[in-house]
Amino acid sequence: MRNDIRICDKCKHMKVKTALAKIDVIAPGTEVKVACKSYCGPCQRYAFIFINGRYITGETEDEAIEKAKKYVKK
Repeated sequence: MRNDIRICDKCKHMKVKTALAKIDVIAPGTEVKVACKSYCGPCQRYAFIFINGRYITGETEDEAIEKAKKYVKK
């Protein structure tokens, strides 16, 4: 199954380089789309990941990625 994972390159709470490496661990081989998601309100307050139709937020990049694990299609 294919995963649809997207992150914002403008998010103040996530670093693209480290986030991509961590996402590759939970969803190997998935192409992560990196661009603005027009989710600017929550993006200013939380780290977030769009994964398979859901916005997952967390206080930190690690917390958001940890929460996103349960939505990864195997």
